[in-house]
Amino acid sequence: MLKEAIKKLLFEGTVIPAHPLALTKELQLDEQKQRGLTRYYMASGAGGVAIGVHTTQFEIRDPEVNLFEKVLAITSDEIDRAALSRPFIKVAGICGLTEQALKEAEIAVRYGYDLGLVSMAAFRTQPEAEIIEHVKKVAAVIPVFGFYLQAAIGGRVFSYDFWQQFAEIPNVFAIKIAAFNRYQTLDVVRAVAHSGRRDEIALYTGNDDNIVADLLTPYRFEIDGKSIEKRFVGGLLGHWAVWTEKAVELLVAVKHTLATNYADIDVMLSTNIAVTDMNAAIFDPANAFHGCITGVHEVLRRQGLMEGIWTLNPKETLSPGQFEEITRVIEAYPNLVDDAFVARFLENELNVI
Repeated sequence: MLKEAIKKLLFEGTVIPAHPLALTKELQLDEQKQRGLTRYYMASGAGGVAIGVHTTQFEIRDPEVNLFEKVLAITSDEIDRAALSRPFIKVAGICGLTEQALKEAEIAVRYGYDLGLVSMAAFRTQPEAEIIEHVKKVAAVIPVFGFYLQAAIGGRVFSYDFWQQFAEIPNVFAIKIAAFNRYQTLDVVRAVAHSGRRDEIALYTGNDDNIVADLLTPYRFEIDGKSIEKRFVGGLLGHWAVWTEKAVELLVAVKHTLATNYADIDVMLSTNIAVTDMNAAIFDPANAFHGCITGVHEVLRRQGLMEGIWTLNPKETLSPGQFEEITRVIEAYPNLVDDAFVARFLENELNVI
């Protein structure tokens, strides 16, 4: 079960970056930089990290790479060593068919992870009922953070009925919606709102193309004569792996807007467009998201948090023009860039990074 402090933070809503993988030019784990990234996220005020997810590169599970357990271990160790005076959510990516997923869930529990972000991408053609049974088995090992992955990068489209059943699974505490599609996003929110566990599931945006608007939008449904509302309370995002200190500020600003009856709504909506523009540069939708991991790496490289943009898959590189697009958005939106914070962080960390 979730610790009460972790559950409270999860439901209040927080910033959870999807943790990248730091490599040397020889494509070996750069443990110093990897640990440094974890410290950066904690120093930025994030409420947790997700490791072993898409941004960490799925290739860490390949037998010849064999880094899944290693990165989970050192990330958890770095968080524990920090001895933070506040809760910090540890999320482990859980992938594969049931046998693999259960092994990964057991590893996550061994290293003290709070939740497993369960990818269902391995189930390409299996019936939805089989996937529900899969999630139930994983949920018996570790509390589940559901995950609707967009079809463009390996996910599949699920029905409303699927999400109705998913929401009723005991030990599902959150769902990350990264469908990049308003219709599919609505399916999940409506299904959760209609479920008997609506108050036991926190919704997190993974829709990098609509982050601020997701956080601002109330979803209201008439159910049994009552108006039921669900909201996205936070985000678990690859986008928030960069400029994280500003992401934390942004979530605070969104919560302030909601608490003041949308007093700054025009500012927030214009910020949504700026954030989407920045995301387009790093996530590379113009090229079917080919450069989405290397785009994140390039920002971190420029800031000194990573040595290079190397990935385990040599085919993953910046797309033509993506370097220039990243430069453009950094110059266009300096208020959303945390270079000064990172410089101070690196100066303080000089002896350990």
